Amino acid sequence: MSDPVHIDPDCELCEAAEITPWHHEDDLCWIADCEVCRVPMVVWKRHGPEPPDDERAHMLEQLHRVGVSTFGEDGFSLDAVMRQIPDHFHAHARDPNWWFRRFSR
Repeated sequence: MSDPVHIDPDCELCEAAEITPWHHEDDLCWIADCEVCRVPMVVWKRHGPEPPDDERAHMLEQLHRVGVSTFGEDGFSLDAVMRQIPDHFHAHARDPNWWFRRFSR
């Protein structure tokens, strides 16, 4: 994980528990299926809501790559609205059926 100064021990995203399938990891971020909505989600390895522009671009590029691999070129959209965890940057690659799948478990 990144600089420990930028990790919140009480943050679920900082914990980075491998609960669901992982698709990517590098020094900046990791991508795994979101345990709530079951779509690929990129998570910044540093705790905070606003990564520098170049790091944000890198993370969204990696998420786009995984989204294409998972749903096809036009089968998803990127959603960087941080609803449930607003203080730690993350974004989702959402297909049109993600909401229905969330409740069909």
